[in-house]
Amino acid sequence: MMTISEITKAIASGEKSAEQITREALKVIAQKNPEINAFVEVFEQEAISCARAIDAKRSRGEKLGPLAGVPVAIKDNILYKGHKATCCSKMLENYVASYTSTVVEKLLAADAVIIGRTNMDEFAMGSSNQTSAWGLVRNPVDTERVPGGSSGGSAAAVAAGMVPLALGTDTGGSVRQPASFCGVVGVKPGYGRISRYGVIAFASSADQVGVLTSNVYDAALALEVLSGKDEHDSTSLPAAVPEYTHQFTQDLKGLKVGLPKGFLDGLYEDIKARIVAAAEELRKLGADVREVDVPLAKYSAPCYYIITSAEASSNLGRYDGIRYGYSAQNADGLENYYEDSRALFGLEVKKRIIIGTYALTSKRYEECFLKALKVRELIRRDFNKVFEQVDVLLTPTSPSTAFRIGAHRDNPLSLYLADLYTCPGNIGGLAGISVPFGLDKKGLPVGVQFYGPILQEEKILNVAHLLEQCI
Repeated sequence: MMTISEITKAIASGEKSAEQITREALKVIAQKNPEINAFVEVFEQEAISCARAIDAKRSRGEKLGPLAGVPVAIKDNILYKGHKATCCSKMLENYVASYTSTVVEKLLAADAVIIGRTNMDEFAMGSSNQTSAWGLVRNPVDTERVPGGSSGGSAAAVAAGMVPLALGTDTGGSVRQPASFCGVVGVKPGYGRISRYGVIAFASSADQVGVLTSNVYDAALALEVLSGKDEHDSTSLPAAVPEYTHQFTQDLKGLKVGLPKGFLDGLYEDIKARIVAAAEELRKLGADVREVDVPLAKYSAPCYYIITSAEASSNLGRYDGIRYGYSAQNADGLENYYEDSRALFGLEVKKRIIIGTYALTSKRYEECFLKALKVRELIRRDFNKVFEQVDVLLTPTSPSTAFRIGAHRDNPLSLYLADLYTCPGNIGGLAGISVPFGLDKKGLPVGVQFYGPILQEEKILNVAHLLEQCI
């Protein structure tokens, strides 16, 4: 599959038509999706019609949008009016969106072609894309391994060459971790940079729409389109959106890069070696790489699971069979009706609802939830302090490369550790990017991660853009 910039140039010059590009993408999907299962639905005829409209627009001499003719996949929790949005859950099996999310509206306004919905962990809860009600997703690099999650379908679609751009959501690393596992670029902008309007919520204070592409330049192009204040989302920020693709530099002279203390301790050796190699390449580019201390970051994971489970318990309370979700028939009494109507939630979703409900009970609220909120604020202060010393942070994306399907079935706690290096970004509201940087000894992709302050995505995009050219 061509890159975003290659596609827009080819269409603008007349070298290729949007319909040609769309049909090529559909052909790859038809060939590869039966094995990989990245897509749960493909909008074939609609996508072709959309592409023809873009070609007609060009033939009339009208100005084309910045993503003209680019096939885009959207995660199954992002609303597109008239299309299903199931969160890969039986609970929403027949739900059809009654309105369109802001991010999809921006894609359509940019003349992108929405080509289908991608698979995901149920309600975005998971780190492997094995909890989907529509079947697990396989990693295109090695189909016996997971693609990561929860945006594993989006990452796999890009890695397999089905589309050059896919949208995901990132609550604790769900864009960056699958990007690392599949060998693609994954960006989670700072909280509030992209509107969440029309995105089915998991944990509202941590959810953020992100992008997956094959290279950093394309990710920057997509972020320019998607970012900005939205009157429908009070958490979206009113700051001006930079032209990210114009912020790239030739070197990193004057840039200060921090390596957080303790982040490499006990790390899988192949990944540790790639982080050390990345740091050395950054030095060659002129960066000042130094060790920094973010002392409370180590509490990000437990803090994250308490807060997000509590918010999930609240957000998923609406699926009671009356307002939303599956409605049980012939239940004996109201209590049984509620119980039967929630039976279609998968095991992972039920676990997090139970954990979150427990944390919100009157006896545990102060001990668990309120304390986690206080710790989150202290972690954010730590990050603010460290960004007074450095411009960006360099960390691993994941403690391991892609593991085999079913590897953590008997030890789910170890699966939660897949978010160890990514959830600090959501707890801190930071901008984060995972960029491929070589392979481990098994030939599996290794991603390195950069964190930057909120509303300063251009810093992490620039350093990642330069690093990816060093491979």
